Amino acid sequence: MRWKTLKATLLAGGSARLEGEPAEGYISSSTAGPGAGGQGSVFFSRGGKQVRLSLDQGSDIRIVHLGMGKAQLFIEGIAIDGRLEPVALHCPRQAYLTVSSGCIFSCRYCEVPNNPSRRKTIDEIVTMVEGISDSIDAISLTSGVMGSVDEEEEYVLEVVRSLSHLGIPIGVSIYPAEKTPERLHEVGVAEVKFNVETATKDLFTHMCPGLSWNAMWRALEQSVPLFGKNHVFSNLIIGLGETDKEAAECIGDLTREGVIPVVRPLSPASGCNEFQRPSKERILKIHAIHEKALKDAGLDPAQAKTMCIACTGCDLVPGRD
Repeated sequence: MRWKTLKATLLAGGSARLEGEPAEGYISSSTAGPGAGGQGSVFFSRGGKQVRLSLDQGSDIRIVHLGMGKAQLFIEGIAIDGRLEPVALHCPRQAYLTVSSGCIFSCRYCEVPNNPSRRKTIDEIVTMVEGISDSIDAISLTSGVMGSVDEEEEYVLEVVRSLSHLGIPIGVSIYPAEKTPERLHEVGVAEVKFNVETATKDLFTHMCPGLSWNAMWRALEQSVPLFGKNHVFSNLIIGLGETDKEAAECIGDLTREGVIPVVRPLSPASGCNEFQRPSKERILKIHAIHEKALKDAGLDPAQAKTMCIACTGCDLVPGRD
């Protein structure tokens, strides 16, 4: 099975049960994003490409760890040789940290508000990153909003300042205030991700009450001149009720601005528990649209240094997969 088809099939399934030898060091836990508060996940790789699968002992997909990272994946009656990738912090080769694992907002698809709230101290974050600095290529920071948008931004800026001595590219994804892109650029952030999340403004208003669709677009428009093409990103979740046409229009709007969309299949959770993950066929269809839009705009995901586009675990990424 070709990698692109295999990965689309795995993303449509979303999970795997893990068997075989102990897999300590290969299991990631999340406090934000897909799988927040779940049983953890693993990164299965083959030929230098990888996919992240949540752990679920009831899954039809099975991974057998043979030891020392060597693994076999069983899907649809096929056995596929590969590896489990060692996890640094949250994902391979990155320190991907959630600064504040709590949020005053309640996006319908997000588990974070349902989990215990906690903000990591700056000393704690620095110690965590310094402990693995020789095994990572990037530092990526995301955060909920524990108090106010402005206060959260100020705290994340201080985290960035405290990590800058390591000389490792830093990417940041937070909810933006009016001057967030400029302030992140001033402290040396390499890449940013501001998430439009949904394909239409109406869907955003329904899914993310209290947040501003226009603020996301304003931040993205401000960011491209500062950080450059190939270094500004935005999540677009597929499976929230948008049509293929609406998804294509949003992808086109983003790429024409110089923004690389992070096209993510929905992980049904929280207020979207009754939703279905996109099918393999739809993931491949949207991927083809995504690939063409990037090419037309002269954007190259392979140039990304941090965050989701550099990882690729949760998404089918043109130019990397």
